[in-house]
Amino acid sequence: MNIKGIHHLSAITANAKENLNFYTNVLGLRLVKKTVNQDDTSVYHLFYGDERGNPGTELTFFEIPMAAPNQPGTSSISATSLRVADDEALHYWKKRLEEFNVEHEEIKERGGRHTIAFKDFEGQRLIFVSDETNEGVPGGRSWDKAPVPQEHGVTGLGPIKLTVRDVKPTEKVLMDVMGFHKIDSYPSPEQGQPDIIVYETGEGGSGAEIHIEERPNLPFERQGRGGVHHVAFRVEDLDELEKWIERISNVGLPNSGFVERYYFRSLYFREPNGILFEIATDGPGFDGDEDIEHLGETLALPPYLEPQREEIEAKLKPLDYKPGV
Repeated sequence: MNIKGIHHLSAITANAKENLNFYTNVLGLRLVKKTVNQDDTSVYHLFYGDERGNPGTELTFFEIPMAAPNQPGTSSISATSLRVADDEALHYWKKRLEEFNVEHEEIKERGGRHTIAFKDFEGQRLIFVSDETNEGVPGGRSWDKAPVPQEHGVTGLGPIKLTVRDVKPTEKVLMDVMGFHKIDSYPSPEQGQPDIIVYETGEGGSGAEIHIEERPNLPFERQGRGGVHHVAFRVEDLDELEKWIERISNVGLPNSGFVERYYFRSLYFREPNGILFEIATDGPGFDGDEDIEHLGETLALPPYLEPQREEIEAKLKPLDYKPGV
């Protein structure tokens, strides 16, 4: 039983059209699947990733059109890192963010790596992180048809930051249940606050890290557009997922049990500070129902939703995607 690293992260947008424009045309990610929220098929679920949507590269968004703005606070996933190859790529991205008038900070060090923090059009908190000195879980390969030079493109998800009121119960789940280990800490950007603690799993490196910020005096986050819904962790296959379902149940954490997502199989549970975790299998992947050259170009539905296609499509606003433009 081995958590290999970060599998994907799912966030919230109120505008699928603008979201698609930002993440493909500005950030240069590939739309690898245009589908629907399987728990509410009236809205889109968009999956972005590397050239194939490999595990560890997937950033996904649920569209909730009436969602209020996210109100930051504790019990939250408070920053999402995107990996780039090296420090040179950060300088490219600094210029590109300025070109597109994207709110961003200067290049600065976080946890021993050079980074740029920035926000999307809804305030989603993102961080480019350089893999210049990184060792561990390999990244993916950015798409060669993206409007960003391939050598500077996003290669996957980096460290995910959690903000909690009390680090100890979350740490206990990460270390005693999920097999993470504590490797480092670094100063909080907020004066007088505890250091941010770094945990890693599997082969380690930026694709396998969770960073925890303890902020006991903050209010709880009110999730909305620009916020993050959950973070998912990688396991190899269905056999291993079934062992994790048993383990999570045996330690007394309420959970979803097995959930079929077609592109992967999942288990959901909340850690003690209330943050939603998912454990997801590496496969089957996104090319089982679409040719690899045409991922994301049409509405994809898993077989168990296909009989409802006409009804589902009638509720969705058209969302055109012209890859490589």
